[in-house]
Amino acid sequence: MQTMTFAIREINQRSDLLPELRLGFHIRDSCDDVPVSLKASLLLVNGQPGPPATGNGSLEAVGEISGKGDLISLGSRSPVLGCADVTRSPSPVIIGDASSGVSMALLRSLGPFQIPLVSYFASCSCLSEQTEFPMFMRTMPSDAFQVRALARLVSHFGWTWVGVIGQESDYARFAIQLFLQESSLYGVCAAYVHHYPLVLSQQPLDKLLDIIQGSSSKVILNFCGESEVQSIMRAIRQRNITGIQWIAGEAWATAKSLWEEFGDLLSGTLGFGIRRAEVIPGLKQHLSRLRPSNIQDSAFLTELWEETFNCRLNGSVNTHSHMVNHLDRKPCSGMEDLNDVYSAFSDVSQLRVSYNVYKAVYLVAHALQRMSDCEAGQGPFVNGTCGKPQSLEPWQLFHYMKNTKFSILGEKVDFDHNGDPIASYDLINWRREQDGSLRLLKVGFYDASLSPELSLVVNASAIQWPVGQQAVRSVCSESCPPGKRVARRKGKPVCCFDCVTCAEGEVSNNTDSLDCTRCPEDMWPNDMRNLCLPKNVEFLSYKEPMGVVLCAGSVLGACTSLLVLAMFYKHRATPVVRANNMELSFFLLLFLATCFLIGLLFIGEPSDWLCRIRYPAFGISFALCISCLLAKTLVVLMAFRATLPGSGVMKWFGPNQQRASVLLCTVVQGLICIIWLLTYPPFTNSNTGYLRNTIIIECATGSEVGFWCVLGYIGLLACLCFFMAFLARELPDNFNEAKFITFSMLIFFAVWITFIPVYVSTAGKYTVAVHIFAILASAYGLLFCIFVPKCYIIILKPEKNSKKNMMRK
Repeated sequence: MQTMTFAIREINQRSDLLPELRLGFHIRDSCDDVPVSLKASLLLVNGQPGPPATGNGSLEAVGEISGKGDLISLGSRSPVLGCADVTRSPSPVIIGDASSGVSMALLRSLGPFQIPLVSYFASCSCLSEQTEFPMFMRTMPSDAFQVRALARLVSHFGWTWVGVIGQESDYARFAIQLFLQESSLYGVCAAYVHHYPLVLSQQPLDKLLDIIQGSSSKVILNFCGESEVQSIMRAIRQRNITGIQWIAGEAWATAKSLWEEFGDLLSGTLGFGIRRAEVIPGLKQHLSRLRPSNIQDSAFLTELWEETFNCRLNGSVNTHSHMVNHLDRKPCSGMEDLNDVYSAFSDVSQLRVSYNVYKAVYLVAHALQRMSDCEAGQGPFVNGTCGKPQSLEPWQLFHYMKNTKFSILGEKVDFDHNGDPIASYDLINWRREQDGSLRLLKVGFYDASLSPELSLVVNASAIQWPVGQQAVRSVCSESCPPGKRVARRKGKPVCCFDCVTCAEGEVSNNTDSLDCTRCPEDMWPNDMRNLCLPKNVEFLSYKEPMGVVLCAGSVLGACTSLLVLAMFYKHRATPVVRANNMELSFFLLLFLATCFLIGLLFIGEPSDWLCRIRYPAFGISFALCISCLLAKTLVVLMAFRATLPGSGVMKWFGPNQQRASVLLCTVVQGLICIIWLLTYPPFTNSNTGYLRNTIIIECATGSEVGFWCVLGYIGLLACLCFFMAFLARELPDNFNEAKFITFSMLIFFAVWITFIPVYVSTAGKYTVAVHIFAILASAYGLLFCIFVPKCYIIILKPEKNSKKNMMRK
């Protein structure tokens, strides 16, 4: 009230704002009651402000401006300052009410009059509905902004499990509804939502406290006024409930009056307070101007004076008593001075609601100034007409108010299309000083004009917490660490969940991941399953022991074959070497050396060209070896058939025919390999499916049919060779290799028949090792079974290496 009278006086004394107009006002107490508010407002808009007051604390100001204008203020929860019977004309604008519910009732009742209503404290977002409340403006930000700020705040500190309570009022219902919608965007859940009645009796208090005690939430957001907080705090003290982080709605975020009784429970409270003016020049002096001589007829100012100085004014109209009987007080001396004592009345350190009143008065003044400056023909109304302050129409004034922008105390004041100001809040922390007093410390701010990521600024290091040195934890379920994912609990809020380890091949590298991400094919999770690591690459390498052994075996076999070849060449004139076709023996030794070296193609990192060489080389080299053995077996059979009278068999199977048979058998294998390479050749394959954390680089056969045809043809030649050798088993031993060939073929069959199931059932480098082992084992079997007996005679029994011994039965 005093800030309003100060603002009007200040405007009336300015020469740059409304120099030709002076403002006047009436003040009525709404009593925070709809019927009382409606009665007072109807009297004002009908030009019947009521009987004149007889001298009060602001008679000086009222008398000074009486009869100069029609600015009427209706203040909620404000004591009656008095009313001057300055005019009987209708009031064009009402500043008030503080309560959202009362403001809604006034707007609905005053709708036919088209009287603008400017509230300085009504914050319900429902009042922004212009279709329902077209004549409403306010200097108090809408709860929609406060709720966004609160949702950002709880999210900032990781409070995902929040209790939300509020009184049964339009303000609280709309605020809670908006908070639930907004907070869900940040993953915040309501542990409970509870509305309690305006009048808190013991039963609803018990119900509320049962809910609070039964919940695991440590953070409670309360949308209510000061009186409701008092009732709740008293009940909480009785139940000895501690450790609660209170989040205050702006209605009580700066209510210092709660501290004296409940400081121990409210220490560390956080809340958004409307923006504070650092200073309104001259206001403190205006407030301190009160003297006993000019306040005696104002019941509320008299009450203020008597409570502040604990004395009684002569002729006091105060009938309220606090703590002591007002009749028992000593008389006031008249020397009391508000500058000598501290009182909330003269404390200008928290100019928040008062600053909103100050801006509301200046809003009307600047709108009137714009109306005065309007030039005929360029106005906003029909045919370019302007509004006239001398014959003021409320709806015309409201038009100018809606489009008014101005600066005050360094702040730009602007309004959106709903008549709401751009929201700006101070984040307030209730801090206990060393002397036990309350300090409302600004620890951050919220500015709705900034981008969402910059709108909230919090200085967490400056916050005093209810318990300990850091923010409380208030979650339904602890966060899932990286490597796990959130699994919702059926029938529970989204904030209540279980943590499930990511499946094989999947990772999560964020906290509270909803899903795990599958690693790329060439990567695999670490043990914590929060990071994809490159898979191990596996192939049979020359550097590992198994590769070294197989490589050594291949080289040793090739060298042994060449050494035997050299020995045979040196003793080529001896009967042992010449028997059973020396030329085929040389070929066989050379091809066996090739078979041994073919094993080296299977060691090392595979490539496409290497894969396309190794399989045909393997097939052709073994086809050559078996073809030579087959030819040697045929030679033995034909040789003994030729000794029969009249037989001319050997002329049809001479050296040229023997070489041709080897070549022919090998050409068939070559054709199979060519067809295989032209249709679906072998290729390099990265096998990621066999071992979960290993990439097996292998040679895929391409065409399985081609691979098994190559292997099958070798088996066919081996079967023919074994059959021929079996037929020659009864021929004389000295001329006959059939037994050795038969035994070598049995080893060959044993190796390759065993190879098939082992090859099919293994993977990776072990498959390659099995293949190489089969090549070496079969090649060594042929080498040892056929040539070791002859080497034994050449080296250790040279006396047996004679024609006489070979011809002996």
